[in-house]
Amino acid sequence: MTPGRRPLSPHLQVYKPEFTSASSIFHRITGVALAAGTILLVVWFVAAGFDGPAFNNMQIFWGTITGQVLLGGWSFAFFYHLCNGIRHLFWSAGKGFDLNSARNSALIMFITSLFLTGSAWVWGFSMVGKI
Repeated sequence: MTPGRRPLSPHLQVYKPEFTSASSIFHRITGVALAAGTILLVVWFVAAGFDGPAFNNMQIFWGTITGQVLLGGWSFAFFYHLCNGIRHLFWSAGKGFDLNSARNSALIMFITSLFLTGSAWVWGFSMVGKI
């Protein structure tokens, strides 16, 4: 085989996108989102330790629509990544590799992460004013 005719690695142009591949790609995206969100969380903590006006500015930011969307996305990314990590633990044990199980677990993981995100936000809003 000549160097110009080498086979290509599998990529999105070769394979038809499926729910299982989308869940794998989204797992990687949520990992990056968690890293970025953690940086914002550290900035928030540093502002809390630095001085009052810096912390107040961060509090005002988190109260804006942009801040709320970022917090909501970060919390969904957390629960999605957590659920997919549990799914990978089952795979490490050799369970759920058949195509039907992989599809079902991807759907269950997505629905569970939506439920956990919603539950965390409902619980968080119910705690406002009680602390």
